[in-house]
This record gives sequence, structure tokens and C-alpha cells, in this order.
Amino acid sequence: MNTPSGDDSFLYELQVEVEEEVALVETSRPEEAAELPVTEWLFDPTDAEREEIGLRGLLDAVETLEDDSRRDDHGA
Repeated sequence: MNTPSGDDSFLYELQVEVEEEVALVETSRPEEAAELPVTEWLFDPTDAEREEIGLRGLLDAVETLEDDSRRDDHGA
């Protein structure tokens, strides 16, 4: 992850936020929750997995936008 410059600060901040969300989802350990009886679930493990997949897709999109922005800045 690079330090932002100019208009890239929004993408940088978004990337930081999404990375924090991914870390939270990872620490929820949905695979362990799935082994418990349904009555003991604090969250639906399938929903947690879907959220992680969506966040990783968003993170990939942000990184792609950052790369494109850097290439545009360098006149590539």
C-alpha cells in the first residue's frame, strides 16, 4: 500500500477501511461458528463468508483503481 498523493487520498482511505473490515471478518472465524449448534450462532457463518468475498472484491477494485491512477500520473 502506498502513501496517498492528491486525489489518491480517497482511494487510500477506502483501502485502509476495507482492509480493516476484512481483518474483522477473518477474526470472526465463520468456519468455527458453523460447527456450533444454530442456537449458539452470534452470526450466520454463510453471511460472514459472503461479506468477506465481497470485501476482497472491493479491495481488489480499489487496488486496481490506485494502479490505474498511478499509471495516469506517470503518463503511461
